[in-house]
Amino acid sequence: MNDISVHNIVKAFEEDKNILDGLSFEIGQGEKVGLLGKNGAGKTTIFRIISGEIDSDEGDVIIPKGRRVGVIAQIPKYPKGYTAEDVLKTAHNRIYKMGQRMEELEKIMQTDSSSEILREYDRISAEFQNLGGYELDRLRNTVANGLGIPQAQRQQEFDSLSGGEKTRINLARLILEETDILLLDEPTNHLDMKATEWLEDYLLKFKGTVLTISHDRYFLDRVVNRTIEIVNGKAEFYSGNYSFYAQEKQRRYEEQLKAYEKEQAEIKRLQASADKLYQWGTGNAALMKRSFAIQSRIERLKKTERPDREKKLTATFTSKEFHGDEVINIKGLSKKFGEKTLFSDMTALMEGGERIAIIGDNGAGKTTLLKIIMNEEKADSGFLRLGPTVKVAYLPQIVKFENPNRSVLDTLIYEENYSAQSARNRLGAFKFSGEDVFRPVSQLSGGEMSRLRLCMLMKDDVNLLILDEPTNHLDIMSREWIEEAVDSYDGALLFVSHDRYFINRFATRVWEIENGVFTDYKCSYEEYRRRKEIARQAALESAQKPVKKEKKHAEEKPAQKKLTPKSIEKKIARLEQEIEKIEEEIEELDRKSQEFSSDYVKLMEIESEKQKLREQSEEKYLQWEELSEMI
Repeated sequence: MNDISVHNIVKAFEEDKNILDGLSFEIGQGEKVGLLGKNGAGKTTIFRIISGEIDSDEGDVIIPKGRRVGVIAQIPKYPKGYTAEDVLKTAHNRIYKMGQRMEELEKIMQTDSSSEILREYDRISAEFQNLGGYELDRLRNTVANGLGIPQAQRQQEFDSLSGGEKTRINLARLILEETDILLLDEPTNHLDMKATEWLEDYLLKFKGTVLTISHDRYFLDRVVNRTIEIVNGKAEFYSGNYSFYAQEKQRRYEEQLKAYEKEQAEIKRLQASADKLYQWGTGNAALMKRSFAIQSRIERLKKTERPDREKKLTATFTSKEFHGDEVINIKGLSKKFGEKTLFSDMTALMEGGERIAIIGDNGAGKTTLLKIIMNEEKADSGFLRLGPTVKVAYLPQIVKFENPNRSVLDTLIYEENYSAQSARNRLGAFKFSGEDVFRPVSQLSGGEMSRLRLCMLMKDDVNLLILDEPTNHLDIMSREWIEEAVDSYDGALLFVSHDRYFINRFATRVWEIENGVFTDYKCSYEEYRRRKEIARQAALESAQKPVKKEKKHAEEKPAQKKLTPKSIEKKIARLEQEIEKIEEEIEELDRKSQEFSSDYVKLMEIESEKQKLREQSEEKYLQWEELSEMI
């Protein structure tokens, strides 16, 4: 059964220009679908049509009767004076009304205990309990804490909150409402990493249907199992997450290009034959007829359009050579803001060629650390030193230019002292060409501004690139452009980011700032996540272990069984057997991977099983090592 059916939707905001041009797709109950497309492709427009906010010019949208739709992009109006907590409570208005009726009936029952009153009370109280009426406060706290909504913010007036804070509150309200269909427009935009991961876990367990627009590729990889891309007002379908979409889109492009080139070669050959026959056929009706027949065949052959693909960046960079390994040397660094300690006694050494991601919650001190490195802030204690041959390029969160009214071309000429031709060549490598170079900088999008600033920063003498949230609020295409530029740079890289796809691609080491504590993880982002999950599970298990009460009399205590060398050897032998069995299971899954090499969904399932087995194997190896040391 389908939860959303979209049939031949046409919508135009300008005369003779349809933003949606016969868009059709269906989403089944329980599916998690990602909606992709360039900026202006019509993603938000179709959301507004599905939710009933605007009407289409043609076509229709069908939502089964009784299915409740929640939209993150729409923030309802609330009465004046409503706090964020009041907004969260609106998710359970119906249940609260039941509670009020129960209180009324309890008062009535003090003087009237008729069977009719008792029956109504029993009916309402049973429904109240089934709907979780006694758990509402706990549930509200769980969702608010998961999405990083502090208690103090919940007491503020909703109208006084920022746009991002309102969006977060609205998302929490939708989750509490337990709607059947969620339409999520950039749900992770105002969430930090922990809140985003909490939302992902929630959506993975959510039994309803999800249609989401997102530029967060890691989020799309984890949550969605199907992808729809809007291209020229119509839908193209991909039966997998973002990574599958990216690979399949490339495969389709190459396949179409091959078909186009083959078709063009055949057309060229036939055209040459037709031209010769036409030349030879003067006065020869048969040859002329054959020439016209070939021309008709050529027209029938023209079926494949040349596939269109966005031009990639052609910029390449060679970093300045290091003399010595030291890039950044930090010893005993501390910084406070008021009473809040951002970090204390931070000690670390960054060496040439390393690519380090700085991770932490909003307000943890990540940007402050970058500003101390750039000498824009002073530390309270300790010292930080750059290597003697380090040449830094810094891309801040908010990109600014000396004169925003200058054109893109003039900005490069005046601020970087380029000649007109070398500026044109440089800009062309960063996809600024034609009339684009004459646009005022103030008219550029966020992604274009970041790209222009990188174009100015990344010179051959740079050997340390520092980026602060380089992909923040950019669409997928702009993120890929930034990544192409960074990928071609081979020097040291230090960056702050919440974009886990970007972190996973570039980080070879992770600096974490959490609750004032700095931790250096000398590993990839995936390994960092694995270690954090193991630590979290261990803490959870420790918290859940029942505390055994001491017995009153010593003689009542059971004697602890001591481990003898023989018993340790038995345990080691058993562990070795278990490890061997796990390795055999992993080998069997490797064999299955080859068998199902063309089935992406099955491969994902197999990889998930292998990951669980690897974790079990590692845990048993640790036990084996501990026991071996005891011997």
